[in-house]
Amino acid sequence: MTGRPPIALLLADVDGTLVTQDKVLTPEAQAAARELRTAGISLAVTSGRPPKGMRMLIEPLALDTVIAGFNGGVYVDTKLIVLDQRTLDPDVAREGLDIVTGGGLDAWLYTGEDWLIRDPDAPHVAREAFTVQFDARIVPSFTDEHLRQCIKMVGVSDDYPRVQQCEQAVQRTLGDRASATRSQPYYLDITHPQANKGAVVEHLSRLLSIPADRIATIGDGINDTLMFAKSGFSIAMGNASDEVKGRANVVADANEQDGFAKAVRRFILGRDA
Repeated sequence: MTGRPPIALLLADVDGTLVTQDKVLTPEAQAAARELRTAGISLAVTSGRPPKGMRMLIEPLALDTVIAGFNGGVYVDTKLIVLDQRTLDPDVAREGLDIVTGGGLDAWLYTGEDWLIRDPDAPHVAREAFTVQFDARIVPSFTDEHLRQCIKMVGVSDDYPRVQQCEQAVQRTLGDRASATRSQPYYLDITHPQANKGAVVEHLSRLLSIPADRIATIGDGINDTLMFAKSGFSIAMGNASDEVKGRANVVADANEQDGFAKAVRRFILGRDA
């Protein structure tokens, strides 16, 4: 599009953006990734998922940049070798856990190796296992050792207003000691303060020597607005909330209508919709 520097890198969210609601990476999405490569534009992905929960994307998308798991809590290469990671301060993790559970949310912990839960029948456990393609490890309680290794904590509930209230409570209490944002209406992600999608843009800009104004971002969640604010051009998915759409430069079709592929062709490659 005219009036902006040429895009050198597209940073994409995964769930609600690259994949459908059934977690399918469509042929059109894969084709659009190839078209980016042909045009000399790199593609990177970032997600609240753990890195091994994105390994199924590497080959179909021909990814060759770093992968930012846990919203930037850990960076890996395409062989899933850890390049950098940011764990929560154990005291901050304990405070966050107390707020989450005290607010009536279930809590999950992710370390560099494991997804830890206390109740296998809690909401969204089965769905998450399907999404990331590995099972959680069930523990009777979260120990001090677990909290020392925690890269991401998730508060989970289908009471969406409660999740939002808990997000506000965590932000108010922990302040700049943690990043706390909703990755889905039912998920509250708590990570290191430099583990957020805005920081991912800054990290990739430094690592790849690409100015931020030549980085485009695309996503559907509240936490994606952090990367919108740091990038030169931002695209909200059609399935995003009005709040998210209002913080993006343009709005694409929904993920169920191959919105990612259409956005790449229209807004990044400048082709007709």
